[in-house]
Amino acid sequence: MYTVLRRYADHVVVDAVVALQDDVQALLRGVPGFVSYQALRAGAGGVTITTCDDQAGTTESSRRAADFIRERVPAAAGTPPEISEGEVVLRF
Repeated sequence: MYTVLRRYADHVVVDAVVALQDDVQALLRGVPGFVSYQALRAGAGGVTITTCDDQAGTTESSRRAADFIRERVPAAAGTPPEISEGEVVLRF
């Protein structure tokens, strides 16, 4: 499995994905190998976490997330997230 974390400087994106949960869910469940998605508030910012079967899935989820934010959350479109990704080495 592979996971990507997107760190945002404020709550704009996290608030938007909560408000548009059904659309986000439909968008990401269509990613081949999709496993899970979480969004959390972290201090003044926010984090989204997507896990897929492989890196191709997380790459596609990041592409779809960027398109979604550009189209549906224009207030956040000019500030890209800090992205960390890697292979899951432990899960229980």
